[in-house]
Amino acid sequence: MPANLTPEAQAKLAEYSEAKTVEAKIRALEEFLKVAPKHKGAENLLYWARRRLAELKEQLETEKKKRKGGRNPFVVEKEGAAQVVLFGIPNSGKSSIIAATTRAKVEVSPRPYTTLVPAVGMLPFEDVQFQLVEAPGVAPGVGWVHRSIGLVRNADLVAIVLDLSLNPIKQYNYLKNLLEESGISLKKPEGRVEIVKERAGGIKVAIMGELVDGDVEDVKRLLRAYGIHSATVKLVGKVSLDDVEKAILGTNQYKPSIIILNKADVPGAEEKVKEFLEAYDGEAPVLVVSAKEGKGLEELGSTIFKVLDIIRVYTKKPNGPKAEKPLILKRGATVEDVARSIHSRMVEGFKFAKVWGPSAKYPGERVGLDHQVEDGDVIEIHYKG
Repeated sequence: MPANLTPEAQAKLAEYSEAKTVEAKIRALEEFLKVAPKHKGAENLLYWARRRLAELKEQLETEKKKRKGGRNPFVVEKEGAAQVVLFGIPNSGKSSIIAATTRAKVEVSPRPYTTLVPAVGMLPFEDVQFQLVEAPGVAPGVGWVHRSIGLVRNADLVAIVLDLSLNPIKQYNYLKNLLEESGISLKKPEGRVEIVKERAGGIKVAIMGELVDGDVEDVKRLLRAYGIHSATVKLVGKVSLDDVEKAILGTNQYKPSIIILNKADVPGAEEKVKEFLEAYDGEAPVLVVSAKEGKGLEELGSTIFKVLDIIRVYTKKPNGPKAEKPLILKRGATVEDVARSIHSRMVEGFKFAKVWGPSAKYPGERVGLDHQVEDGDVIEIHYKG
């Protein structure tokens, strides 16, 4: 075990992973901290558990208050092709960006802390839409920092919004450190681990890259140690058993990101952009915009699409037209992923599929479940109903 946990500690973390309510998660983490080993190898895990416990207690308190007055405004149901959270300090222009790119009616004001609950709008891009969510501005001492970070945790991508009227480098370092302290990394790992729990069928492991310090049986033993006995596991790229454990526990989450340098219209903005680009050592694309003047935001949709590394696949019935709305899948997805996203019975009764588009050798090519699809493909699945 990468963290060398005792069976009892593993069981408590498994309870946390399986818990469906905030109260159950809190109980499981409290019990885990009582039995967890205190050796050096478990330091990061213990730090995560204490921090996550504090976040859950704050979330529970918020939910109790909201039960008296309605739903929790910090829970935003996902819509569209992906959810993108705008994250920044107060008055960095997040509301202005949503107002300039969507039809949402949001309050735009030079006063800080104008937005105290998330604001939501839909950004159109070609034939899909991205959901933009404004997280209330974070700063030392404000009481909703964990809740704003929670919005980032649940999103598909985070847009770091920096104010060019202030020091963008200092802002970026502050925001990045806040996220890292909550187990959210903006640095893309060499590989990724995908775990889909199943009701039955045992543990199936597909290595689409390299497992650097173990084999398939080690992965299966690790999942069983956390009480997972049926799952489909994909290891993409270069990963370790430690990465697998982090995926099971959710202790370290990579979040794709873009950086938006806003207020390019203010005096001195050009020089600050240059200084930021010279100091920035990350990998996220940087957009220089003026939400006030509506400039630089025309690339926002295409940038989100590219960074998310997603594709659009269109389904069709035999002798029928293709669906108007595409399925949104990760690049590298196969026909099996397409079928599973529609209904599990399509995988169970699969006979063959026909493909039109970039991944097909010829229009209507007949393929199997392992055929890799590409953006713009049209898929016709034949199965035993």
